[in-house]
Amino acid sequence: MAIPWIAALKLVPWGEVIEAAPQVIRAAKGLVRKKDADEQRGKQAAAAAASAERLSPPTSSGELALQQVQHLQGRIELLEQSQHQSLDIIEKLAEQNAQLVATVSALRVGAQRLVWACAALGTVSLGVVIYLAISASRG
Repeated sequence: MAIPWIAALKLVPWGEVIEAAPQVIRAAKGLVRKKDADEQRGKQAAAAAASAERLSPPTSSGELALQQVQHLQGRIELLEQSQHQSLDIIEKLAEQNAQLVATVSALRVGAQRLVWACAALGTVSLGVVIYLAISASRG
């Protein structure tokens, strides 16, 4: 069972995988940093909004609603940026996955051909053994 896995690993375009890995890692790290920074900004904005409310509370419910809408718009923008970065990473991973699927498919075809070749070789070998046994018994 280990031999097909070894053959599969040999067929994987490791050069391309290794070349793409730093980009994926950088993108993932950037996404994590961005998420941390967004959370930090969100906390700071919430703290600033809370302190602003303490210092000068809105004079009307309209002002309060406007502040809440502005805060939510900022959060939506941050979420959209995060989503776009996630999409880029997912696209890169999907491309690598497609390469792996193509490689495994090629490996499966090669394994089927190898089975047929082994069956043919076994049949020929059996024929040669039977021929030699018959020739030895006659001679």
